[in-house]
Amino acid sequence: MLIFTLRRFNLFFFTMLLLTILSFSLSFLFPGEQLVNLTGQINASPEQLAALAKEYQQQSGLLTQYFSYVSHLFHGDMGYSMTSHLPILTEISTRLPATIELTCVALLVAMFVGIPIGFVAAIYHRKAPDNFILAIAMVGYSIPVFWLGILAILVFSIQLGWLPSAGQISLVFEIKYVTGLQLVDILLSDSPYKWQAFQDATRHLILPVIVVALAPATIFMRLARTAMLEVLDTHYIKAAKAKGLTFSQIIYRHAMRNAVIKVIRDVGLQFANLITIAMVTEVIFSWPGIGRWLIESIYQRDYTAIQGGLIVLSSFIFIVHIIIDFVYAALNPLAREPNNGT
Repeated sequence: MLIFTLRRFNLFFFTMLLLTILSFSLSFLFPGEQLVNLTGQINASPEQLAALAKEYQQQSGLLTQYFSYVSHLFHGDMGYSMTSHLPILTEISTRLPATIELTCVALLVAMFVGIPIGFVAAIYHRKAPDNFILAIAMVGYSIPVFWLGILAILVFSIQLGWLPSAGQISLVFEIKYVTGLQLVDILLSDSPYKWQAFQDATRHLILPVIVVALAPATIFMRLARTAMLEVLDTHYIKAAKAKGLTFSQIIYRHAMRNAVIKVIRDVGLQFANLITIAMVTEVIFSWPGIGRWLIESIYQRDYTAIQGGLIVLSSFIFIVHIIIDFVYAALNPLAREPNNGT
């Protein structure tokens, strides 16, 4: 396990090295002065620019400038937004929890819906339920996210009026910011209308979560189906059948656990796809997350925000990927072998 952990930390180090090099290079590739792109100080006086140039080692070589940039990142200094003139770290720290809440709930929904349905498809292999589930998975995966989001708002918000179409919570509720996770902050608050606020926030969460979770859920269906078919074809399952175990005993005691382990291996890979879908969904539902903020920054050519958002979002995806790797290794000892993984 020690070698496995060191290998993951090694991978994390080199990935972060590449990310910071890419982010630093963007300040040269964007239009305008490199120092302004790096710091976001578009209205700085010549004296302030001279002080910033000294602070960022602009008179030295590229390598020294890069290490100076990394040093600022380690101290939480990502520069200032060119549009709001607020520190990038402040902008990100107020928006990232909303994205984490949306993506984590959507991931759980996708797993708890997609994996059992995939198992059912495998159990009824090449029968009507299997064909039906495969068809549903194909259709669900093919639907464009923006079209599904707009359709959901049109039907469930405008036509039926069942669910809200934008935001995290109604303006009538004032919830104190503690963690940034809306549902958690509501539970921590001492508001007399806590449960009404919780219900309202949950109703705001339903449509975005469904839109984000649909495509990953269809992928989990196919992954779970394939994993269960592989497990059912193994020798120990055949031995269990020969011992006279019932079909339900074979599925619940032996096949399901090993099939779930195989699916967990791919959850980390699907998380990056889920974040991409969440960014589009945040724009459609006016969800105050980092994805919506990053897309607006691209439209507004806020180069400092783009660099900061790139590092934070990529790091978040990679950290989740590593956590899932550890979960997979804890469940499957073979994954900790030196010849497995990188």
